[in-house]
Amino acid sequence: MTSQTSKTSVAAISIVASGAMAAAKFIVGIAIGSLALISEALHSSVDLVATIITWAVVRVSDKPADDEHHYGHGKLESISALGVTALLYVLAGGILVESYSRLREGTSPPTISAVPFVVLVIDIAVNLWRARALHRAARETRSEALAADALHFASDVMGSCAVIVGLVLAAFGFWWGDAAAAAAVAVMIALLGLRMASSTVHTLIDRAPEGAQEKATAAIRSVPGVIDVERLRVRMVGATTFIDSIVNVPRTYPIDRVEEIKRDAEAAVSKAFGDADLTFTAVPVARDNETVRDRIMVIAHNSGLAIHHVTVHDLVAKLIDSIDLEVDADMPLEAAHDIANTLERSIQEEFGADVEVDVHIEPLEPELPFGVDAAPERVETIAAALSEYAAGGEIHDIHNVRVRDTNAGEIVNFHCRATPSMSVIKVHEQVDAIERRLRRAFPSVKRVISHAEPPRA
Repeated sequence: MTSQTSKTSVAAISIVASGAMAAAKFIVGIAIGSLALISEALHSSVDLVATIITWAVVRVSDKPADDEHHYGHGKLESISALGVTALLYVLAGGILVESYSRLREGTSPPTISAVPFVVLVIDIAVNLWRARALHRAARETRSEALAADALHFASDVMGSCAVIVGLVLAAFGFWWGDAAAAAAVAVMIALLGLRMASSTVHTLIDRAPEGAQEKATAAIRSVPGVIDVERLRVRMVGATTFIDSIVNVPRTYPIDRVEEIKRDAEAAVSKAFGDADLTFTAVPVARDNETVRDRIMVIAHNSGLAIHHVTVHDLVAKLIDSIDLEVDADMPLEAAHDIANTLERSIQEEFGADVEVDVHIEPLEPELPFGVDAAPERVETIAAALSEYAAGGEIHDIHNVRVRDTNAGEIVNFHCRATPSMSVIKVHEQVDAIERRLRRAFPSVKRVISHAEPPRA
């Protein structure tokens, strides 16, 4: 059974029960002349009206958001609860006025028989069952309207008990017992209305549920990659918890990693709250463990520049940075130089004016250069040369050699093997030496791309 079906079915059953018990108490109250029983019947009648409103509202409140109601229709439940509260106060006021009038005038006590006690005991049993069923449905569906209805029926039990006490007092000759019981019912109704009004108003003015902010903050902070939660706001609309958050994430993270953090945060708050809607605003911030190279890469990325081979030297008194900047090969030197100067100034603003920055400008390789595979004889010649240059060194097993002819020159790719314990810098130096020899021997080779790997197991 869906939450919508559960809420509407429970509300519909309550309508039938409320109507039957209200009619029974009203008829018996009129018959024996008991103000307390009539007051309780009127209370049940208000509950009947409230239950009908609840039944109608829950059929609408679960509708999804639309173009005019971006947060859904859940607050209809709060509005209906506020309307029922107003009815309760009107009823309580009327009962108090009549009770005072009877106490002042000394009205005769009601006629006592077993019938009103039987009706009240049945009413107590029915209300206990309804209150329990409604409370369970409200908890499962997080329905404010059903929770208010459950509170009504729980108060009916206390009201019925007060009426029984009043009738017992009247049976023992205390003429004021019935009117006093009616006044007690009115006070209970007023207290119930106060409790309902407080809860409903808090929802309507978007007061955060108790502990919700701490719970949501803890859920988001538990997501790997989240540095801190800068700001978080929570509001309830019906059964849905809406959470607006501003979250600090590392500025070195790529966009797809930040998007992954957002998805994980949504899953975390949904697990914590059930029906939750998270607005996640990521604010990139610097981490304490960022390196100088990381900070330079962020500056270039934010400027939309392609850089590589970033080297940093700390000479104690001065920081020296060397950077390779790639620009469009057809760009005029003056424009490229302006871009390099802007990059240098941005780095100096980050690290201080005394930092020394050298930017090497080089043409950006075309993304899709035209090319074709070289003839097999050419591939064999270059493969043999590579094997000869690697002979006797720690780089060996030259394989998977590929040669492509492009409009920019020949591009050579090859794989090789090295001792697993060799450091990356040592492997790079030896492979780089092989690449330089190949370009000297074959001037038509524009670029050499190598892939070093450990020996096969």
